[in-house]
Amino acid sequence: MTQRLRSRQQFQAVMAGAPVAKTPHFALHRAALSSATDGRALFPVADAWLGVMLPKRWAKRAVTRNAIRRQIYEVARHQADSLPQAALVVRLRSEFSRRQFVSATSDALKRAVRAELEQLLSRSRAGQPAEVRHAV
Repeated sequence: MTQRLRSRQQFQAVMAGAPVAKTPHFALHRAALSSATDGRALFPVADAWLGVMLPKRWAKRAVTRNAIRRQIYEVARHQADSLPQAALVVRLRSEFSRRQFVSATSDALKRAVRAELEQLLSRSRAGQPAEVRHAV
């Protein structure tokens, strides 16, 4: 079971470092669970912690952001056993073409998001280089 990042301090602690893996649309940030503020642990449970950042700049419609967010949490739930005990933030770093994916809830968009997320999480475990160029 993965825990969800909730506070601004948790997100800031994870986002402080450079991304550990990237795909054409997503970046994955990772931090150790040892962070603390005001004597309290930011991550009180030794488990995989997951947060999602979907800026309006890259997904203007709320329905699109929500569909992507649901896909991120679903992929993480399926891969919960293989996720490290660390804090992770999946960040959207470029938009999905509205010409290619007209509907925000289309199966094509969901498949594309899911495929990239699986690739992103597998890269973070395999220790591959952060950026792999793909034709988009």
